[in-house]
Amino acid sequence: MRESEFHDVRWIEGESTSILLDNGKIEDIKTNYGNGCGVRALCGGSWGYTSSEGVDGIDAAIKAAIELASDVDKHSPREKVSLASYSEPNVDNLPSIKENPRDVPVEEKVELLKDLSNNASCKGISSTSASYSESTLKIHYTNSEGADCEYELTRVGFAISAIASDGAAYQVGRESNFDVCGYEMFRDPEILEKAQSAGKTAVDLLGARQAKGGKGPVILDPELAGVFAHEAVGHASEADLVLEGSSILADRIGEEIASPLVNIIDDPTLHKFGYYPFDAEGMQSHRTDIITDGILNSYLHSRETAGKLGGASGNSRSQGYSAPVVRMSNTYVDNGNSNLDEMLEELGDGIYLAGSRGGQVNTGEGVFQFNAEKGYIVEDGEIGDLVRDVSLSGNTLQILKNVVLVGNDLKMHSGRCGKSGQAVPVSDGSPHLLISDALVGGVQ
Repeated sequence: MRESEFHDVRWIEGESTSILLDNGKIEDIKTNYGNGCGVRALCGGSWGYTSSEGVDGIDAAIKAAIELASDVDKHSPREKVSLASYSEPNVDNLPSIKENPRDVPVEEKVELLKDLSNNASCKGISSTSASYSESTLKIHYTNSEGADCEYELTRVGFAISAIASDGAAYQVGRESNFDVCGYEMFRDPEILEKAQSAGKTAVDLLGARQAKGGKGPVILDPELAGVFAHEAVGHASEADLVLEGSSILADRIGEEIASPLVNIIDDPTLHKFGYYPFDAEGMQSHRTDIITDGILNSYLHSRETAGKLGGASGNSRSQGYSAPVVRMSNTYVDNGNSNLDEMLEELGDGIYLAGSRGGQVNTGEGVFQFNAEKGYIVEDGEIGDLVRDVSLSGNTLQILKNVVLVGNDLKMHSGRCGKSGQAVPVSDGSPHLLISDALVGGVQ
C-alpha cells in the first residue's frame, strides 16, 4: 500500500430539531443527535473517502481512506493531483446568537407554527402546512499539513404554505425564511405577515387568468432574478463543472459575457444562510467576484480545481460526512442605480415576473427554464392584472447581455442547493432586473 500525499478529517457534532404541522395539527416532531467524521486521502491522482460514526473510529477511517486511494491509484492511475496551497483560516466573523433555540420549549415552537397557520388561513384557503427547523453544528477540521480549526454555527428557519381550491383547480402560496441566527428570528412580527402573504397569494392566483406566452421585455423581481443568478450563472461558474466540460463558461475568463451593468458575486462571509468561516477543506472563506462589469472574472474553486486552473480555493462544501464538492454559498447580483418606477417606465408594455417555483438548467448548453410564482401585465408603465402559470426561459449568455437596467433594491432569499446527491444551505438574491428581450412561457 502506498502512503498518501495528503489526508484530512472533518469531525462533525450536531443537534437538530424539526416540527411539521398539517392544518394546524402536529404531524411530526423530530430531534436528532450525531457525531462522526468524514475522511479523505489522496494518492497520486486518486481520492479515497470514508466516514465513521462515533468518537473512536478516526484512526481506522484514515487508514481505510488511504487504502482506498492507494488501491484506486494502483489499478486505475490518473494524472497526479496538485492541491492549491493551504493556510490556516481566521475564525473571527461568526454570527452572534441572541436567543439559543435549544432554550425555547418545544411547546412554544408548536404555538409559533399554529400562529403561522392561522395567519395563512384567510378566506378561500383549504389547507395549510407549516414547518420549523433548527440545527447547531460544530465542525472540527484537521489535515496532514498541520491544519487544526473549528467553528460552531446555529441555523433556524420556517416555511409556511397555503392551498386555495375551488374543487376543480388549486393554487399554492408559500413563504419561508432561514438564517444563521437564533430564535430571535421568530420574535419579529413580520413572519406573521409572511404567512398572511402566503394565503393571499394562493387565493389571488386561483382567480387569476393564465399568462400568454411570447417574446418581449420583462422585469424580474429580486427572488426570480436571484434564482437565475444561482442556477444559471452560479452553477456554471463551479470549476468542477468547468473541468468536466459541463459549463457554458469554460475558457471564458476575461471575456465580456454580460451587460456592463451586471455584477454577480458569491460571498460565504455574509451572515446569510450560506455562511461559513472556512470551507470543507479548511480554507478561509472569501468573496468571489464571478462577473465584474459584465466580464467573467473568476470561477468557484476547491483546492484541486484551483491547482489545475489557478484561482483561489475556498468553495468546497459537503452535507454531513459526505465528500466535499465545489458549491456556492450566498450568490447575488449586486445593486445597480435604477429603481422599480424607472424600470416600469422603461418597460412600457411587458410583463413583471415575481417569485419562484423552481425550474431546470443545463449548464453545459447554457439554457434554462424557471417557473415564476406569478406575473403581472404591465401597460404604459403601470402594473396591472395578475397572471399565473408563467415561466422564463432562454440562453444564459443572451439573457445576461439583454440586461438593460439593474435596480438598487437587493434582497436575499434562502434555501438549500442540491448537487451530487447533497443539499447545503445557500442564499441567493438580486435587485430588480429589466431584460430587453426574453421568452415568457404561458398559453399560446
